[in-house]
Amino acid sequence: MSEGPQHWPFFCEENVWYLLAAPALADAERHALIISNRQRRVAVWGQRLSKDPSLPIAWDYHVVALFRRTDRLSKIWDLDGRRPEPRPALTWLRDSFRGEGVIPPEFLPRFRLVDGASFRRHLRSDRRHMRDDDGAELEPHPPWPPIIGEPIPAEPDDHGHNLDRFLDTEDPSFLGQVFDLEQLRAYLTP
Repeated sequence: MSEGPQHWPFFCEENVWYLLAAPALADAERHALIISNRQRRVAVWGQRLSKDPSLPIAWDYHVVALFRRTDRLSKIWDLDGRRPEPRPALTWLRDSFRGEGVIPPEFLPRFRLVDGASFRRHLRSDRRHMRDDDGAELEPHPPWPPIIGEPIPAEPDDHGHNLDRFLDTEDPSFLGQVFDLEQLRAYLTP
């Protein structure tokens, strides 16, 4: 991609939603990898917004694209990373989550891996999570309209917003697979 993928700060789920449809990934198996935990506070290293590259930033959640082309290793495209180009998935995982045994357990990541087609079809975000109690924007919103995909038939009425269901990295009954760090590392190991 000569111009690079579409990106708007603080809207990683929308950035990945668009990235998963990019022509540059048309020949790849594509997934959204959602990173969060029960406390919605995950330490992630290598992020552009970290003022000190040696320190992590604490995200409530983060979303990246995981893709694989035939007979190749999985890669991660983290549009908010200091190195926003695709990287080998295991390298990205090692560089992004280095706090095992050092950081408190409440900052450890959990993951939900959702196939790209399902993520693009069913993500519904009216951006309520990016507004304060008075309705003011917490961060500037992207110029494109909110992503309001198709409702999931088995889910209760989500009133136009199901992002919280995607961010639930504990419930295996929702779309995709859930992993802790070791399980994801094993899944990505060829």
